[in-house]
Amino acid sequence: MRMKVRATVVALVPALLLAAAGCSSTDTSPTGKDPDPKGSASHASGAPGAPAATATGGSATPKTGGSKAERSALEQGDLPGYQVSAEGKNPGAPDGQPQADKKACQPLADIMGDKPDPAARETVNRGIGSQKQVGLAVSASVSTYAESDAKALIARLKAAVPACATGFTATVEKQSGTYREVRAADYRTTGDESVSWTTTAAAQGVSAQVHLVVVREGDTIVRLMSLNVAAAEQKTQVPQEVADKQLEKVQRAG
Repeated sequence: MRMKVRATVVALVPALLLAAAGCSSTDTSPTGKDPDPKGSASHASGAPGAPAATATGGSATPKTGGSKAERSALEQGDLPGYQVSAEGKNPGAPDGQPQADKKACQPLADIMGDKPDPAARETVNRGIGSQKQVGLAVSASVSTYAESDAKALIARLKAAVPACATGFTATVEKQSGTYREVRAADYRTTGDESVSWTTTAAAQGVSAQVHLVVVREGDTIVRLMSLNVAAAEQKTQVPQEVADKQLEKVQRAG
């Protein structure tokens, strides 16, 4: 039953269907360090049915000489106490961009999809699981844009958060979820501009607290989403060290 509930909760936020849920395992060595420093597929395979496939626009073995998005993506070893994986999504997970039932809320629906919005030129996704806080799963993505498109995305999100305070419904591949109590949240970042909010996602009688942070750094958009797959109704926040490290890598790559 717990596995079914967890699968439903994670399905509410498609981008979190990377290996984040699986690599949020608390299995660690006696020293408290990751027993597999390379972040192998076998160690991160705890997500139900998650295959050893690549994430949207990413690769299972990040390359330092790749595109800007690939160079910016987090790798295993970047974050002590976290498992970082580029594994693909559960094969039963919906693909694509969710469609909102309210036009004003489409930017918020888009951000839950495979990429932050259709204007993204490239998106590289990572799943991050905490080995310190049971069940904490974070989806981190880096997307490249024309800078004007990146600025427009942040502006749309800033307008959508208050406009959608009472909630909305989003559908992708005939699977629907509702997002209630959309609330702006204070969150410190080092990027050029950012927007952060919380929401309660619900589907099939299961609900989950989700925290989102979207940051623009030049022509690059960082999207961070967190939830607790072990205690879905528990309030969650994207760990500051995850946001800081991700933005540090983006700034170095730029």
